Amino acid sequence: MDKTLLKGLAVLEAIVEQEGRARTIEELSHDLKLTKSNVHRTLQTLAHAHYLAKNEANGSYYPTMKLFEMGTKQLSRFDVRTFAPPFMRTLADETGETVHLSVLEGFSVVYIDKIDSPQPVRSYTAIGGRAPAYAVATGKAMLAYQPDGYLERYASEMQRHTPATITSLPVLKEELARIVRVGYAINRGEWRESVGGLAVTVFNGLNQVVAALGISGPLERLGIGKLNELAPAVKKQAAQISHAMGYRG
Repeated sequence: MDKTLLKGLAVLEAIVEQEGRARTIEELSHDLKLTKSNVHRTLQTLAHAHYLAKNEANGSYYPTMKLFEMGTKQLSRFDVRTFAPPFMRTLADETGETVHLSVLEGFSVVYIDKIDSPQPVRSYTAIGGRAPAYAVATGKAMLAYQPDGYLERYASEMQRHTPATITSLPVLKEELARIVRVGYAINRGEWRESVGGLAVTVFNGLNQVVAALGISGPLERLGIGKLNELAPAVKKQAAQISHAMGYRG
């Protein structure tokens, strides 16, 4: 790689690592073990390209919005399916249950990846398949973080699928508030009467909800007690995916 480019990257990293605090030529020269003339030329180049700006009062340099915009665009391009597979595999090995990765589309979830349980009795879904978001764990995990007014747009679509399905908007809101408090969502046979599940929200580096990671299986094996027991494993792997996508919340 070109030495000039390496110096430029080193200077940018040194400034970004300080959370954008303005840095002087002397500070950067000392931290990077470069001569002041080298640092000065590099800073001038970066300022000319509008990645940095100079504080004329004290001669220090600070990052501009152009650098932030570049990072934002890059983060928005991250595909959760690129990062999730190893963590999904770990979760599948730890729980022995079917693992799902879902995204929210309107008031439905779409299954974009999965690992089937090796057990003979398991839940069945298909990649590309859909389910009502308010009746499955991955859907509720994502609905819990939607902006005000989101649920009201879809309230008329709520219908009963099993005796356990939540069909009241106030009750659903209470359930979603609980999910935010405890950090995970549970499905108690609300979509398929004999299937239960647990899911955790996945965020990207822009603090946006991008997916939910969940497990599912027969309720006779995944009762409330067992689901709560498995919750830490799901939370850990969902957090790992979020971290891999740049989330630092």
